[in-house]
Amino acid sequence: MTTSCPSSGPSARNGADCVVLGRLIDFAGDPAELGRAAVRDIADGALALRGGRIVWAGAARELPVDCRRAPRRDYGRCLVLPGFVDPHIHFPQYRIAAAGGRGLLDWLDRFAFPEEARYAEADHAAAAAETFLDLLLAHGTTAALVFSTVHEEAADRLFAAAERRGMALAAGKTLMDRNAPAALRDDAESGLRASQRLHARWHGRGRLRYAVSPRFAITSGAAQLAAAGEFLESHPDALMQTHLSETQEEIAEVGRLFPDCIDYTDVYDRFGLLGPNSLFAHGVHLSARERERLAEAGSTVVHCPTSNEFLGSGLFDIGPYSPEAGGAAAPRLAVATDIGGGTSYSLPATLGAAYRTAQLRGRRLAPERAFYLATLGNARALGMEDGIGRLEPGRYADLVVLDPRATPLLAARDALSETLADTLLALMVLGDDRIVRASWVSGRQLHPKQAGPTGCGS
Repeated sequence: MTTSCPSSGPSARNGADCVVLGRLIDFAGDPAELGRAAVRDIADGALALRGGRIVWAGAARELPVDCRRAPRRDYGRCLVLPGFVDPHIHFPQYRIAAAGGRGLLDWLDRFAFPEEARYAEADHAAAAAETFLDLLLAHGTTAALVFSTVHEEAADRLFAAAERRGMALAAGKTLMDRNAPAALRDDAESGLRASQRLHARWHGRGRLRYAVSPRFAITSGAAQLAAAGEFLESHPDALMQTHLSETQEEIAEVGRLFPDCIDYTDVYDRFGLLGPNSLFAHGVHLSARERERLAEAGSTVVHCPTSNEFLGSGLFDIGPYSPEAGGAAAPRLAVATDIGGGTSYSLPATLGAAYRTAQLRGRRLAPERAFYLATLGNARALGMEDGIGRLEPGRYADLVVLDPRATPLLAARDALSETLADTLLALMVLGDDRIVRASWVSGRQLHPKQAGPTGCGS
């Protein structure tokens, strides 16, 4: 921990020479593995920010002398955490949350595909990107891994909007060459070329990364999955995102399309798509063999509880992903909203759904572990833990401020809370966007938007 805040530097308008006060909460690791040692809870805490990054963190009474004249933003009893990280969400589906369907495949045909076709218009995609990112920030999400549509220009507009905000965002053009409307299909060659162009334009620019993004094995044939594997091999710094084992109907169809593969995971494995930068959404119905293979490859399974509930996909079993489970190895675990199959942009609300799903499976998701997953855990899954996920000097000042008394019901509930776990559980189960007092990205408060400079985070 640094012991001083240099008195010279950029202006406060650029996120420097600013002190944020509040109850600091972050995690050094998974509480399921490290116990209480994983949790840092400083009731009267302070963060000193400079140049968009944290330069000092600790108890306010220990704030270095040369930081004390900096402009302050005092959040009182509110919780100040690292900004939430969403590792699976669909940019073009923000309008179709709560659009019902008879399961996943019917929902795709009736709602997702027609909505995504609208993104052929660059102006529509540009406007949608602004709305989408504002919604993320309104719910405390400051970094994400995002599916765009099949259209190259739509991904361009999303990257550009994220760059203007200084956000850490990974995204990719969706790859689909079959079993989708003609307006949403590419082919193995054109999809690969577009992905290469997008990677060249955006990967490593600011805080942006590219993710090769085959939607799933039903909508990408062998040639396209092979091309995605080749892309990943030639761009080892890129991410890979897709869907896996979401519904029984989907699994049966994949088995019909790839009869020579052992199981669904084996389809992706044969095309070189498993690896430490690969994230597989859902994994509701994985076998022990599949979990072991994903763990061996260092891949991540992304739990999407509100989507699984809403589409009736099944109840994810968190048990095998808990350190105390013993037995066979399990892949890394992340938790995501999965808008628009998911029903809330709020990661705390999503954690509440994960908690309820665990209860129904006879498991337990401790609140501290849940918030670890939404911050450092998800950052690790995206390979972004060096920059975000903790309130530590050197990391970006991506912050979310949560008010545990944001509503009358929460205020009444908070009066009974005796521990941090009590407070976090109430936010998970009773919270929505109203609990988000502020969202900061790179040392600037971006939600709620401010009318003009205030000397701290504007």
